[in-house]
Amino acid sequence: MSDANFLPIERTIFTSEHDMFRNTVRRFMHDEVIPNLDKWNKQNHPDREVWLKAGKHGLLCVTTPPEYGGAGADRKYSAVLIEEQQRANAAGPGFVMHSEIVAGYIERYGTEEQKQNWLPKMALGEVIGALAMTEPRGGSDLRSIATRANPIGNEYVINGNKTFITNGYICDLIIVAARTDQPDGTSGLSLFLVEADREGVTKSLPLDKVGQKSQDAVELFFDDVRIPKENLLGQLGKGLNHLMQELAWERLMIAIRAVAGCEIALENTVDYTKTRNAFGKSLLEFQNTKFKLAECKTKTQIARVYIDKCIELATGEGLNAEASAMAKWWCTELQNRVLDECVQLHGGYGYMLEYPIARAWTDARAQMIYGGTNEIMKEIISRSF
Repeated sequence: MSDANFLPIERTIFTSEHDMFRNTVRRFMHDEVIPNLDKWNKQNHPDREVWLKAGKHGLLCVTTPPEYGGAGADRKYSAVLIEEQQRANAAGPGFVMHSEIVAGYIERYGTEEQKQNWLPKMALGEVIGALAMTEPRGGSDLRSIATRANPIGNEYVINGNKTFITNGYICDLIIVAARTDQPDGTSGLSLFLVEADREGVTKSLPLDKVGQKSQDAVELFFDDVRIPKENLLGQLGKGLNHLMQELAWERLMIAIRAVAGCEIALENTVDYTKTRNAFGKSLLEFQNTKFKLAECKTKTQIARVYIDKCIELATGEGLNAEASAMAKWWCTELQNRVLDECVQLHGGYGYMLEYPIARAWTDARAQMIYGGTNEIMKEIISRSF
């Protein structure tokens, strides 16, 4: 079945150049990612080699300006990458965290020296980036961050620990959110660039997650980690503001993946129900099957139209926090409902990890948690009342 014709309303946000890029990404996923997924799922992290290959193909940091090693492309190219990685049923590698979030923070808030030092290497896959915000006791509440960075002479000394850190096991560079004392006596949040090989930085083994096995996530420990003051990213004490500026795009990216996941699951399930027989006819001939798929397809189409509008807004810097929160909570919950229906229509085989639908089902559950839980998304939306 052709994904281009699966939903009745044609997508209009992409150009022929975007379509050519999609073909390149799809080939890369087919050749370099899908054959390695079983291995990565077993070891709970991807191999570094795929990052270098992605860099060689121009698939990393595509929105980063050319003067820093990127392609200077619009965010629709990023959406293509997210959709095609979901089509490959690949939770990892964490290209999005690396290219769109970590590189995005450095591009927006970094000094010229920081940009020149890190972004070209990230675009080549020679340096892998991670963002360390979440802490064991804080979860989605950034204001509860307890990790501290104390100024001592020409350095900051960082102490604390982080958890659920994407790319944490194989990363080379970490953006760390930590508390810093301010001149007025208050304690503000600041961002710091921390090299993963600095003394005092410790990584746990990859966490044993229910799903998303091919994506490494770890705990990070910072024990008297000394960094030069030049490693401050952005303004001192303005870290929370910096994080909030980027969260709308981060949450939309989760929603983009969610809708793509719905589409791909439906395509696979329609194909499965055409070939699977019960009581002398295909599953698709049963009214219950047709009605369930019709409901899921309709909801997915409606979500697709909204998400494409949000992608256009994000490309033009017009996406706000409320719209992205709506996208994140609605589409990730839809993804889980659609996948649950698709697993049911696969019967017992839907519970077997050898079937793509089973892995997609387990991978999707975390979508409602990270990037801010869906309960937090509803809180954000309610602030407009």
